[in-house]
Amino acid sequence: MNLNKRFALQATAIAAAALVTAALIGCGKKEAAAPAPAAAAPKADPLKIAFAYVGPVGDGGWTFAHDTARKALEKEFGDKIKTSFVENVPESADAERVIRDMASQGNKLIFGTTFGYMDPMLKVAPEFKDVKFEHATGYKTAENMRTYDSRTYEGAYMAGVIAGKMTKSNTLGVVGSIPIPEVIRNINSFTLGAQSVNPKIKTRVVWVGEWFAPPKETEAATSLINGGADVLMQNTDSPAVLQTAEKLGKRAFGWDSDMTAYGPKAHLGSAVINWAPYYIKATKDALEGKWATGQAWWGVKEGAIDFVSVAADVPADVKTKLDEVKAGLKSGSFTIWKGPILGQDGKEVLKKDEVADDKFMSGITFYVKGVEGKVPSGKK
Repeated sequence: MNLNKRFALQATAIAAAALVTAALIGCGKKEAAAPAPAAAAPKADPLKIAFAYVGPVGDGGWTFAHDTARKALEKEFGDKIKTSFVENVPESADAERVIRDMASQGNKLIFGTTFGYMDPMLKVAPEFKDVKFEHATGYKTAENMRTYDSRTYEGAYMAGVIAGKMTKSNTLGVVGSIPIPEVIRNINSFTLGAQSVNPKIKTRVVWVGEWFAPPKETEAATSLINGGADVLMQNTDSPAVLQTAEKLGKRAFGWDSDMTAYGPKAHLGSAVINWAPYYIKATKDALEGKWATGQAWWGVKEGAIDFVSVAADVPADVKTKLDEVKAGLKSGSFTIWKGPILGQDGKEVLKKDEVADDKFMSGITFYVKGVEGKVPSGKK
């Protein structure tokens, strides 16, 4: 074989080997290619939560406290939830309409924040089985409706402890809203707290028949002061009572929220409600599929009730007494409604060392000894 032909055969072999190597390398690259990324799971829609408010969010008291808790709820759960509210919903047929509309708009957790929404919510609940209904301060439940409440009487008692020491006339005044057990219980507890440090105490009550009615609240507070009361408490939703005390040179308390700013000279302290712990629990239950009907009644022990912003001129021994009461309520070592407790007529409603259970507390429709006047007729 001549030299030129040998070179040609070698060149052909080298070229063939190069092609085989390239093919093998190409196959290797193909086998090593990364798999396509899996499609991201679709993001779950947020849980829609609605709140029905009996008053305006700026009432400075009851509704303000609920809306503050709603905001805390948003902060806690972020984009997992979406909240909305309707304010100034009257305790009437309008409540049923608003609550039904909330359910129709896809809200799966609905909070009705006043006693008068109980029957409207109970009527709407069976129509929307996939919706969880939460009713504040009521006592009726359904398969998809439960109740929640705060032990406001604990805050009222703590206010009473201060009132009993700060009064000069030994006459206290309370502006009441609607004569249901919740409100009567608070008037009595306020009186018991005051009597625990000052047995001479008597309490006068003026009822306004509404939760939020600043002009009526102002008129009632003025009437009480003109009648000799120099320290006022309220179970209404606006700061009008505190503002009236400020104007007339008397003392008063904030109710449901810290009302210091509305009457800084008159303000002795505020009995406040923190709804956030319960709202967070209820929302977590709904998100995790653990929600079930029932009844919850939370107080100082659960972080739902507190007494804050005590005035600087309250004596140290009174502040110490307040701290002791608060600590006892938190630990369960102190009970407000423990006998002997007398009714207004002087008869025992609780015998010595007898402790009222929640059934008893929920049915209080009488005044204790020391509260003047008659309980107006009202429905539970």
